[in-house]
Amino acid sequence: MRFFYVIFLISSFNFSQTLLFAQAEIKEIKIEIEKLIKLKKEVEAKIEKNRELLKKIEQEQEKLKTAQENLKKLQEEMRKDKYKKLAKAFEGMEPEMAGEKLSKLDDPVKAAYILYNMKAKAAGEALNFVEPKRVSQIVKILTDLKNRK
Repeated sequence: MRFFYVIFLISSFNFSQTLLFAQAEIKEIKIEIEKLIKLKKEVEAKIEKNRELLKKIEQEQEKLKTAQENLKKLQEEMRKDKYKKLAKAFEGMEPEMAGEKLSKLDDPVKAAYILYNMKAKAAGEALNFVEPKRVSQIVKILTDLKNRK
């Protein structure tokens, strides 16, 4: 009987050690779980912060896009006004002088825009005095302009 008692004591001792070891392991696991929960919350907070930042960036991009569109419209209006003013100046010139100046412009597109904004009679008279090679370029551009409108 004593033998059984000794085996029982040894078994109890091993069980107690195992139980203590298991409790220590459980405590370490709980600490790790708490760390992971804390880390998860930090990651979720950073994700939310980044989402908000991305939303602000998208809003700023939209504002920038709108500003660029407005700038393009303003530039186009300014360009149109410039050609209208130039057209008025060319209308006030003698047709020979207007034709000569239109011939000397480095870009036929500019000449075409000026003529496009001039009154038809004045533009036709000035075009009579433009170099023939330049006239064909200008007429082609004017045709394209009128087809676009």
